[in-house]
Amino acid sequence: MLGLAGAGVIAMGARPASASGLAAFAPAGAASLDHTAFDQLLQRYVKPDKSRYNRVDYKSLGRDGAAVLKSYISELSSINPAGLSRNEGHAFWINLYNAKTLEVIIDHYPVASIRDIKLGGGGLFKTGPWSRKIMVVGGVELSLDDVEHEIVRALFKDPMSHYGLNCASYSCPNLAARAYTGGNVDALLAENARDYVNHPRGVTVSDDEITASKIYSWYADDFGGKGALKAHWKSLASADLAQRIDTASVGSFVYDWSLNDV
Repeated sequence: MLGLAGAGVIAMGARPASASGLAAFAPAGAASLDHTAFDQLLQRYVKPDKSRYNRVDYKSLGRDGAAVLKSYISELSSINPAGLSRNEGHAFWINLYNAKTLEVIIDHYPVASIRDIKLGGGGLFKTGPWSRKIMVVGGVELSLDDVEHEIVRALFKDPMSHYGLNCASYSCPNLAARAYTGGNVDALLAENARDYVNHPRGVTVSDDEITASKIYSWYADDFGGKGALKAHWKSLASADLAQRIDTASVGSFVYDWSLNDV
């Protein structure tokens, strides 16, 4: 069960989301949540390799962990996120996005890429599951796009959020092997950010030209614009990589949508 302290529980018929209506989800309370069930799932099924890249054992998760995952999502659906503190709310939405993405994958497994799961296109990507209303929170029907763009990006306005949301693809920042909480969300996002920038799928420098993930072109404005990207990368990079970034020019942006499977 999902432990909670002070967060109201909502029970009502589901209604469609609207961008203006989602502002009501802005955290304005002091409640906290216990994400132990999700934390234990992540510790069991997320498999870091020697390069600090995290893959997921989807086959085992679907076979042995699906019931716990679905129960966790159901518990989150009953929470009133507006009753949470800001950090707890940030953690809540990142965890929900990641848990629901895991559920989508195991419900359609085996699959080579999340983009092959054609539940509804639209938005930034024309194929994939992102625009379908596949969850309900506080009686409001939501899509993954709603959670990412209209809630996490719009309400929290923190570029570090991009390092927490995992799209089940090789080029995405790691699915952390721990659940986000109000107490660890900032530190865990920073850890994920460092791991990403210092991994070849995040930023590489060759012949004085930078090749970076398309996350930084899709969401450049969140990072202060393309002119601010080098400073952002340098703030997270190892000393050697930061020095090479400093003298290199920004070249291309690439993305590998292969499933982050073991």
